[in-house]
Amino acid sequence: MRILPTRLAGLILIEPQVFGDGRGFLFESFRSEPYRAAGIDADFVQDNHSRSIHGTIRALHFQADPGQPKLVRVARGRAWDVALDIRRSSPTFGEWEAFELDDERNLQLFVPIGFAHGFCAMSEVADFVYKIGSYYDPATERGIAWDDPDLEIPWPTDQPIVSERDRNNPTLAQIREELPAW
Repeated sequence: MRILPTRLAGLILIEPQVFGDGRGFLFESFRSEPYRAAGIDADFVQDNHSRSIHGTIRALHFQADPGQPKLVRVARGRAWDVALDIRRSSPTFGEWEAFELDDERNLQLFVPIGFAHGFCAMSEVADFVYKIGSYYDPATERGIAWDDPDLEIPWPTDQPIVSERDRNNPTLAQIREELPAW
């Protein structure tokens, strides 16, 4: 695997070695030792799989306590993946970085604690797979408005499909003081 450059400290973009032939392909989607050597030291406790139709935006989510590191990839289709730095003490607080993930290059993104995360399905169907480093707890789940005007995230759809919950998330400015110290 290769580690590709990212702009925001803590984000790790991984390009796995894919072995393909006329039958299809095989790649190692996770192996503890090389991932730890790359800086991913989360003990993953849960795997999630979501399916979204074209134009669906699932964003911007995070767990407040204890936080939730994620290793994400697209198993089918294509998605535009966004990580937003919400670490109040970070010099890049409020900045985001986006990556196109798909089922051809099989790039993976490690999103550490202290980032909100979301994505937009860019293909007819996108299957998104997450390895998560803490159990999901609805009591600590939080969100930030996907269309926060201060963030200016250019989601790649003209007709976004957004859940009721995500339409009602506050802006980053509205919850800044409530964010954990991470």
